[in-house]
Amino acid sequence: MWLPLPPDEIEGLPEGPRYLFWDGGEDGGQPYPGDPARCAVYVVPYMKPWSVRVRPLAELTGVRVIQTLTAGVDDITARLPDIAPGVRLCNARGVHETSTAELALTLTLAALRGIPGFVRAQERERWESAFHPSLADKNVLIVGYGSIGAAVEDRLTPFEVARVARVARSPRTTVRGPVHPITDLVSLLPDADVVILCTPLTEATRGLVDAGFLARMKDGALLVNVARGPVVDTGALLAELGTGRITAALDVTDPEPLPPGHPLWQAPGVLISPHVGGPSSAFLPRARRLLADQLTRFVNHRPLRNVILTTGDGSTGSNGR
Repeated sequence: MWLPLPPDEIEGLPEGPRYLFWDGGEDGGQPYPGDPARCAVYVVPYMKPWSVRVRPLAELTGVRVIQTLTAGVDDITARLPDIAPGVRLCNARGVHETSTAELALTLTLAALRGIPGFVRAQERERWESAFHPSLADKNVLIVGYGSIGAAVEDRLTPFEVARVARVARSPRTTVRGPVHPITDLVSLLPDADVVILCTPLTEATRGLVDAGFLARMKDGALLVNVARGPVVDTGALLAELGTGRITAALDVTDPEPLPPGHPLWQAPGVLISPHVGGPSSAFLPRARRLLADQLTRFVNHRPLRNVILTTGDGSTGSNGR
């Protein structure tokens, strides 16, 4: 079993398997810790370049489980032809909800209350008071209502928002109220003061936030993206930001990393953080608990958690979004 965390730092690992540490190394060129063909469980390195994460896939001919430490698995599904049939792909549901939801709320509050402007004024030693909108009494639309979307709503509750609307790929009812299908976005967008994107990146959601989507947002609305950059059409967003009609707070962008000189850096009304929804002090303890539980399940032939799909048979599981 290949782990991107030192095995001796993970309490509760089951006895029996041989655990090998591999995270790609600082430059991505770290040699493999053993024969890839003998690896039964591959835990994908976290916060490494895409080329590093997918490098062993074609050589893992005996792998039975691929476990990511991210909520999204689009980096692995992009290379499905390289993976042997019958492999279960699992995501890290339960690891990132706390940290990502915290950042979604942080970006929302910072953008609404004008924190970037205060920081710039502080750098100039200027006392620049201003009137800014509050999150209280706002209508919030969460697009992608799985475990992260629900965690975002948990954190919105104390802020006296007027209403939360929820959208997922299929409708359902929760204890908090209905979850609308994605086809209802047309009717929901014009009422939303804040739109928070938590949806995974799939062929159905790539470019979901296009010119039409943005045009339906109300004047003065805020778009918050803690999902994936390509969920938003960057060109369409730049055009809408240029009018000053809406604002945006983005933890993810397309392209990513956002290169120097890209017009998003200087676009009016945009706050950018460098894809830090997951990496916080909340990550490691939750990641370790997930791995200990998941590997115990594997060793004892019990059902695995968070199975997104099994390669080669067309089956898919729920990714919690």
